[in-house]
Amino acid sequence: MTRTPSYTRPLPSHGLLAGLSSDEYAPPFPSRRHRAAIELLDERAQHCARRRGVPLVHYLAGRLGTAATLSSINSASGSPFYRVGASAAEDPDEAALQLGGNGVVIDVQTHFVAGHRVGLPGTDGVLHFIRDVAPDLFSGLPGEIDLSFAEFLRCVFLQSETAVAVLTSAPGTDDINILSNPEIAGARELTNRLAGYRRLLHHSIVHPNLDGELDAMGRIVERFRPDGFKVYTLYGDGRGGGWRLDDEDCGLPFLDRARELGVGIICAHKGLSQLAPTGSPEDVGPAAAAFPDLNFLIYHSGYEVPRAAGDGEILEGEFPGGEASRLAGTDRLVASLRDHGIAPGSNVYAELGSTWYLLASRPEEAAHVLGKLLLAVGEDNVLWGTDSVWYGSAQPLIDAFRAFHIPEEYQERFGYPALSDTAKDKILGLNAARVYGVDVQSARRAAQEDDLGWLRLAVQEFSRFEGGD
Repeated sequence: MTRTPSYTRPLPSHGLLAGLSSDEYAPPFPSRRHRAAIELLDERAQHCARRRGVPLVHYLAGRLGTAATLSSINSASGSPFYRVGASAAEDPDEAALQLGGNGVVIDVQTHFVAGHRVGLPGTDGVLHFIRDVAPDLFSGLPGEIDLSFAEFLRCVFLQSETAVAVLTSAPGTDDINILSNPEIAGARELTNRLAGYRRLLHHSIVHPNLDGELDAMGRIVERFRPDGFKVYTLYGDGRGGGWRLDDEDCGLPFLDRARELGVGIICAHKGLSQLAPTGSPEDVGPAAAAFPDLNFLIYHSGYEVPRAAGDGEILEGEFPGGEASRLAGTDRLVASLRDHGIAPGSNVYAELGSTWYLLASRPEEAAHVLGKLLLAVGEDNVLWGTDSVWYGSAQPLIDAFRAFHIPEEYQERFGYPALSDTAKDKILGLNAARVYGVDVQSARRAAQEDDLGWLRLAVQEFSRFEGGD
């Protein structure tokens, strides 16, 4: 029988193993290896915290805890997918050396929930999953779960090295959504005035299948100046279904209108849809071929949470070929691009928000998914996203990605490219900088010198004083 870990709070580092969730999916059933990693982390974290003479919660909340987590995942999987040594779990300098990096980080998928909207239909799903699907994970939290703007600033800018973020929202009209289009734009303005630089970009949400939304796109652009449009093709119109990017009723008129308005970034939620037909990315290839002057950013990359019986040892493996409609997960995106002649480095980008969080504790699957995406869209067209604030601070996800590699065995057997340091820097920030028109040096300087950067340094110093790392 698996022993229950002695800690239950979803702290940032062991949150990689905690099975947290959003309203888009239920946490996958923990596999045998996943449970083994939790047991190993429990033992290692308690041992290291005692040796350092710090409370366990402080140890786990910092980079040392992340190193211990990744080391435990390595041990449970039987292979060093994460390049992190045992010393990094106890030595802050080693942890910084093994997990740190100098590349700029641009997070293209972040969220928060407007406080006055809690209780509305659009927020109930998020709060239900976080509070009720796995309540034991939150048993140590004081009071209500905080998904506010203040928590957003903490998780994205103060407790991670993210230089620039993109704020987006869920599907739903302005009266019920977790954030309305005016609120998204307002949060951008407030943040950038505080920072003195464009550290927050934003989407405006459009539902082409709802009456009046296509006509409203011009007013949205004039009033809010979005950096891109975000769409959820699986969002139904109350009459029995969603829509497709390439259908004549909604998708093509929407893309035509975006082009007319000069909005060249189309962000489409694809995947994390419980295999709903219109949540599939099989329409991406034809849409991208028809509109080569638009950039299609495919949020979640078509990934789906594995549906597994028994012990949960089902992984997304090598691309099996076949037709997109017969496949699942990221294979559908790969097939759609292949079948419509969309080559790597073209106008389709694969985004990793929530996908990387779900893959981080399943390293074999992570190697396959990242390998397939690198082959399908190229290392210049994979984008970093975290889906913060759903999982707390983004830093453990950044550290885990920097430490991850695709083993040589996988490269030889499946033809995957290496996940080099150069590729990681592109994925973590440089690719998004190119797509969204961000000046990398200005962003880096702002992250170090503006008021948000100053507060981040203060938070880090306080963490060291408290004994984290």
